[in-house]
Amino acid sequence: MLRIGIVLYPGFQVINLAVTTVLEFANATAGEDVYAFCLLSEHGGLVRSSAGFAVDTISFDDSRYDTILVVGDNEASLPAPALVAFLKAAAPVSRRIGSTCTGAFSLAEAGLLDGRRATTHWYFASAFRRAYPKVQLDEDRIFIIDGPIWTSAGMTSCIDLALALIEKDMGAEVARTVAKKLVVYHRRAGGQSQFSALLELEPKSDRIQTALVWAKQNLHADLSVERLADVAHLSPRQFNRVFRAETGQTPAKAIEHLRVEAARLMVESGRHPIDVIARDTGFGDPERMRRSFLRAFGQPPQVIRRAARGAAEPLPS
Repeated sequence: MLRIGIVLYPGFQVINLAVTTVLEFANATAGEDVYAFCLLSEHGGLVRSSAGFAVDTISFDDSRYDTILVVGDNEASLPAPALVAFLKAAAPVSRRIGSTCTGAFSLAEAGLLDGRRATTHWYFASAFRRAYPKVQLDEDRIFIIDGPIWTSAGMTSCIDLALALIEKDMGAEVARTVAKKLVVYHRRAGGQSQFSALLELEPKSDRIQTALVWAKQNLHADLSVERLADVAHLSPRQFNRVFRAETGQTPAKAIEHLRVEAARLMVESGRHPIDVIARDTGFGDPERMRRSFLRAFGQPPQVIRRAARGAAEPLPS
């Protein structure tokens, strides 16, 4: 059984506790208790969350844990000295140590992120860089694994991190099953951007939202206004008018954003040739995809791939 210690402190953000649900469903899927998780805090007892209610915890001691996870809060508060001391003592004897959201500030304060790649909530990235210049921060990532150190971005990305932990420990099939039970659309890869083209479009109606979700799932298909309008159960003229009114963009420009977002993730993964990526994301040919990358990122796909490979190389010890 793998013991998971989840560290809380006053004002912690409740959504981070979603990690416990992911682990709970992993146990249920396996039909046995693979994980035993404990909620920890400096003094033990009730710890009040940012939402106002309290959660029962046990106090720090010298117990050993397979994995330690420090949750985040809404303010990126400076961790208490006792928390920093606990992390320093736990890191050498734990297989993994990680953070969700602004919990990365606690790991950094303990010196555990020095010389390593890490991520945190994008909103606090500038403050993090100023406070911890020795950390190679990449705020445009859902989660990052650097050796035994795991860090995730803000809010719901804790679920992605927990699913990645399960995939590492129990295999991809178990992680997929847990994601389905949680009604998670899919586990986002660690390299995926914290920023979503769908979120930025902010469609107001279910019909436009449905059309965009369908488009994201079928980027290789013909995503003409006529086809999208059919999915939305609107005439092409109605769809074009409503789409512009709700998103401020033309359907063609929005589809390009969805395609370039998906293509960048595939390019950075390094697992697929450029021409295959262009085909699978609906660009059709590499040159058309290259022009879209230049418009979106100011760089062609090959440059972005080389940069991703460089970032993935282990830092010198």
